[in-house]
Amino acid sequence: MILCLETATSICSAALCDRAHIISVKENHENKSHATQLTLLINKLLSEQGIKTGDLDAIAVSKGPGSYTGLRIGVSTAKGIAFASSIPLIGIETTLLMFYGIKDTPDRKYSAGANSLFCPMLDAKSMEVYYSLFDSGGRIVKDISASVISKESFSDIPESVRIIFFGDGAGKCRDVINHKNSVFADDFTVSAKHMHIPVYEAFDSGHFEDVAYFEPFYLKDFIATVPKKNITGE
Repeated sequence: MILCLETATSICSAALCDRAHIISVKENHENKSHATQLTLLINKLLSEQGIKTGDLDAIAVSKGPGSYTGLRIGVSTAKGIAFASSIPLIGIETTLLMFYGIKDTPDRKYSAGANSLFCPMLDAKSMEVYYSLFDSGGRIVKDISASVISKESFSDIPESVRIIFFGDGAGKCRDVINHKNSVFADDFTVSAKHMHIPVYEAFDSGHFEDVAYFEPFYLKDFIATVPKKNITGE
C-alpha cells in the first residue's frame, strides 16, 4: 500500500491506495488548515485500516507547483514519515495528478474526444496560473509554466481541438480565454486519490526521491509581502 498526500491547493487530502484500487480517502476543505489537519487525516486513514507507516510500501506527495505554504507542509510531512519508517518517497507533479483526476470523469461529460487537450490550472494570484497541456493519452503537449493568461493565450491551438480547463486557477480565466472550443470543469477539485495511477507507475520504475534533499517544485520564487504596519514602532 502507498499513502498519498496532497496539499498544493486549499484542499488538504490523504489517500491510501493499493495496486487494484483506492482503499480510502480523507479530505478537509477548510482553507489554511493543512498544518493542523494533515496528520489527523493520516492517522485516521491508518488507524481505520489497522496499519502503521512502517507497513507501507512507500509514501507519495504532490510536489507542486501550488501553494508555497501548503507544499512545504505536505513535503515535510512526507519526508518525515519516509525517514522515520525507512520507506521510499515518491514525488508527483501536481498538474499530472490533476490530469488523471479529470480522466476519471467520463469523457461524455465534457464531450472530450481523442484529439482533446486537457489543461490543469493552479492559481498563482492575479491573472497568473501554473498550467500545462496534456493530450488524451496523458502525453505532455506543453510543459508546465507560470503564465499570465490573456486573450492571446491558446490562440495557436486550432478551434477544432477541444480544450478542457480545470483546477482552482481555471475559473478566473473563463472570461479571458478566447478559444471557442473551450470547456471549464467548474466542479473539479484536486485530491490525493488522483495520484493512484502515476504513483504506482513511479513505484514500479523505481523513481524515488532523495529524502534528505527533496524539495517542493515551486516553479517560481516565493515573494514575501512587506507588512503595512511597522510592528517595531520605529
